Amino acid sequence: MNALQISRALITLAAGVLFGFGLSVATMIQPEVVLNFLTFKDFGLMLVMGSGVLVVLLTYQLAPRLLRQPLLDNHFHVHPSVWNRDTLVGAALFGVGWGLCGVCPGPAIAALGTGNWDLLWALGGIALGALVQGLRAKT
Repeated sequence: MNALQISRALITLAAGVLFGFGLSVATMIQPEVVLNFLTFKDFGLMLVMGSGVLVVLLTYQLAPRLLRQPLLDNHFHVHPSVWNRDTLVGAALFGVGWGLCGVCPGPAIAALGTGNWDLLWALGGIALGALVQGLRAKT
């Protein structure tokens, strides 16, 4: 590994730690809190999600205007999004799974750091779903 690859890996690790810490502080790593939000009993996570959307929106809009190039690449990339049947079905399945167990992949991984090993079942289901989709997409 060269110095650029090491610096990218360290910055990615730092961003992941910061993200996990933020999820933990926001209590999004607790499935009960998420389920209370999804059943309209507690709207605290609305502020968390709204803040996340605002940060991403501002970053995607302002970063290319303020910087000549990204910090860890030589140019900004376009992220095309395509809405089709597969996207709709995948989003629906993700939402139903999230609604049933209150677990999203990022917070579930962060919650492992708190010793919530029961979430390994949810992460196993997420991994299995991703594997099935990957195998289905190859055919």
